[in-house]
Amino acid sequence: MTEVVIGENESFEAALRRFNKRVQQDGILAEARRREHFEKPSVARKKKEAVKRRKSSRNS
Repeated sequence: MTEVVIGENESFEAALRRFNKRVQQDGILAEARRREHFEKPSVARKKKEAVKRRKSSRNS
């Protein structure tokens, strides 16, 4: 659960920006999009392997 404590003299807009940044860093929205539709295990494996291949080709 992402939580942002608002300071005494902090505006709502600044707190909202901090919250949005924290949500982005935690990957909450990306995870929600990934789980939005069911993905067969075989498709998930293929995607994972493709990501591995892309990362390994970048490092070379």
